[in-house]
Amino acid sequence: MNRQGFGGAAPSVNLSTRTPETTINGRPPSDLTDEEVDGLRYELAKAEDEIQTLRQVLLAKEKYATDVRRQLGLSPIGNIKQNLSKGWQEVQTSGPYLSASATLDDISRSNAYVRTRDGLSQAGHATTSVLSNVGVAITRRLAEMRNLSHTISVPSMRHSSTFKSFEEMVGTVKDKVTSSADMSGSERRSSRHSS
Repeated sequence: MNRQGFGGAAPSVNLSTRTPETTINGRPPSDLTDEEVDGLRYELAKAEDEIQTLRQVLLAKEKYATDVRRQLGLSPIGNIKQNLSKGWQEVQTSGPYLSASATLDDISRSNAYVRTRDGLSQAGHATTSVLSNVGVAITRRLAEMRNLSHTISVPSMRHSSTFKSFEEMVGTVKDKVTSSADMSGSERRSSRHSS
């Protein structure tokens, strides 16, 4: 094989893509001799045959590799898992990841973070306690109202002491939750000003 790209000498004809205005060996394409046209057609046919052969060889090699993977118990999903695992390990050892991780560690140890976390935890506990008490009180009041509804009509039930007591309790709970939220907000603001 004496063609360019296969280790042999370059052919005397340039096979690059050209427009009709380009020249081959200083002559326009229409000025090619019959011998040069036949030579180019022969080279083109050989190149296309080689391309087809290489495609067939590649297809056979891919089938063979698939069979070997199957015999080894390697599945496409297993390959994906392995690639993801390897990629994640590379991410964890990368400079930006290590830098971000160190920064997050520093933040989690800072006084502001600890105070914020503790304040939110206390607010969460207070809210949980209030809501638990509300649930118990509502359940009790609804049971009383259910018992009362069997003996009194709905309009007169609205004026009963149990219903009024229920309304007052809901208002009190609302006030407690609102003041608890306001208190935690003011604690956070004062801790920000002191730091």
